[in-house]
Amino acid sequence: MRGGIAASSERLAQALQEAGHEVVIYSFSLQYPAFLFPGKTQYSDDPPPANLNIKTRINSVNPFNWPLVGREIARENPDQIIVRFWLPFMGPCLGTVLRAARFFAKKQLKVTALVDNIVPHEKRLGDRVFAKYFVPACDDFVVMSKSVGEEIKGFQPKGSIRFAPHPIYDIYGEPLEKSLARQQLSLPENAPVVLFFGLIRKYKGLDLLLEALAQTPEIHALVAGECYDDWDFYQKIIDKNGLAERVHLHLDFIPTDRVRLFFSAADLVVQPYRTATQSGISQIAYHFEKPMIVTEVGGLPEIVTDGVSGYVVPPEPGAIAVAMHDFFENKRAEKMAAGVREEKKRFSWEHLVEKLLA
Repeated sequence: MRGGIAASSERLAQALQEAGHEVVIYSFSLQYPAFLFPGKTQYSDDPPPANLNIKTRINSVNPFNWPLVGREIARENPDQIIVRFWLPFMGPCLGTVLRAARFFAKKQLKVTALVDNIVPHEKRLGDRVFAKYFVPACDDFVVMSKSVGEEIKGFQPKGSIRFAPHPIYDIYGEPLEKSLARQQLSLPENAPVVLFFGLIRKYKGLDLLLEALAQTPEIHALVAGECYDDWDFYQKIIDKNGLAERVHLHLDFIPTDRVRLFFSAADLVVQPYRTATQSGISQIAYHFEKPMIVTEVGGLPEIVTDGVSGYVVPPEPGAIAVAMHDFFENKRAEKMAAGVREEKKRFSWEHLVEKLLA
């Protein structure tokens, strides 16, 4: 599998192994049906990590597959199952796998859910029903945003809910020299550059950033990620405001070995989200020690300290423009980079492992 969930799950498995635990990952043979995945492919071209035991078994749309996977997991004789949950659509599949694993297990199993979202940003029919089926299959929960913890309470969980912020994504290598990264991406060497990184969906607010750029004529934007919306909507904003020469587009999924190129080229990372719980993009920015602008939605203010590691602003073009202008006009880069280096100490994989095993 490709994407942030897969990458962070593999990194978590490594952290568990480093803590002395034996780990087996059960992954998806088919993760999303076409109506949930408008991208080009669900699968990564990267080789699987050599030090991880990954079994590709789970078919999210085949109910006959689910009890078979649960039985196979039970035969591993695990002490604990850690299940990642980020989308209610997965509720029937994962809830059934877990129930089957308990049924076939020869000893009592502890099931801990690591929950990115319990209610999605883009709501669909059946979300609450699917999540309601999943929650009782778990003994306890670890959330990476306090707002998600509050949402889980609405499903009457039987166990505790513990909070651990999303750890830093430290799997993308060391930063490159900014001048070299900009040369490879054909960016102007001395221009102020902000980065919008990740899948493009309505709730992520790329349009708000584009409107903010119209108010800050000196700033360039690097947009990197596959578009899951109608791109014409964004192109019209670019054309209307004459932004074509300042918006640099890379509208494909960014493979692991190229992520550092984009973060190294940027001065500032902007997450203009309309809704959010937490975001792995922030943790990539922390790894590359880049200050951020995030909006005051969901768990984002828990990750970025306003005035220290970046800015926390309303999800409005004017507010985003003011923050970008302040960063470059008042030369905040060095001071905020120091703030990022201090703040990143809060986000360790060891802390997440501790919470999951508590």
